[in-house]
Amino acid sequence: MERKPDAAVVRDALGVGIAVGLSGFAFGVTSAGAGLSIAQTCALSLLVFTGASQFALVGALAGGGGAYAAAAGAFFLGVRNAFYGLRLSQLLQVPRALRPLAAQWVIDETTAVALAQPDRRGARIGFTVTGLCLYVLWNLTTLLGAVGAEAIGDTDAWGLDAAGPAVFLALLAPMVRGTAERAVAALAVLLGLGLLPVLPAGVPVLVSALAAPAVLWAHGRRTARGASGPRRAGAATSRTDAAAPSRISDVAPSDANAPVTPRREADSGPADSDPDAAPVSEAIPGSDASAPDDAARPDAPQEDER
Repeated sequence: MERKPDAAVVRDALGVGIAVGLSGFAFGVTSAGAGLSIAQTCALSLLVFTGASQFALVGALAGGGGAYAAAAGAFFLGVRNAFYGLRLSQLLQVPRALRPLAAQWVIDETTAVALAQPDRRGARIGFTVTGLCLYVLWNLTTLLGAVGAEAIGDTDAWGLDAAGPAVFLALLAPMVRGTAERAVAALAVLLGLGLLPVLPAGVPVLVSALAAPAVLWAHGRRTARGASGPRRAGAATSRTDAAAPSRISDVAPSDANAPVTPRREADSGPADSDPDAAPVSEAIPGSDASAPDDAARPDAPQEDER
């Protein structure tokens, strides 16, 4: 693959960082509306720095859920970043001293930009520019959103409480592409909405996370069943071919034990009609006539002539 110019990598990284970083304003407003202070809101962006987990946390708190349930939901959403780190560690090969700092920037956007580059140099540039731009802008807009929400007052009256779920869906929508992803999203929505009236706030979000393993299990079963079909058909064909006769002798029984009948030419007469013709018995191996006389064998004992 042809190497991408550094300027093009920086341009793409800045585009992603600015576009996503501006959504920090919505998080600041949502967090303040959920009852968190400005310091708590800014601490979440500085320390957690993963939009989906932050929105899930303040969303569960805003809905009346407990702190442990809200933290558990945010934790499960943030686990994916650990798998991103496994892939990026091989690609970027960051020095050991800088790994703790780089780990803070391992999120969806930086991973996507880094993996889109054709070589290690481009991946490092894309990761660094995206992470730096997004981290600075996200925290700045979070502060602006939290201060603005304090000045606005009741965020529910302005409808700003819907900003968090809207941004979360906007971040999630590009990931829902295949049939399995759509099935997971649909089942998660059904579980979350169906269990909302009967379970405490925050718990339906945790239960809806079971949609992913359930769909993956069903998909694996269907794939295994589809793969076993051709194998069964092939095995049945092999058994049929093995049972079918492959030689003519399998169809008609052979007379291997029948006595051997001397063959005679159709046009030949009696055996004694041709004095030069060999006896018929000589054509049959193992017959007594084909064996030489005792007198003809040099090792046979000779009788004395009297």
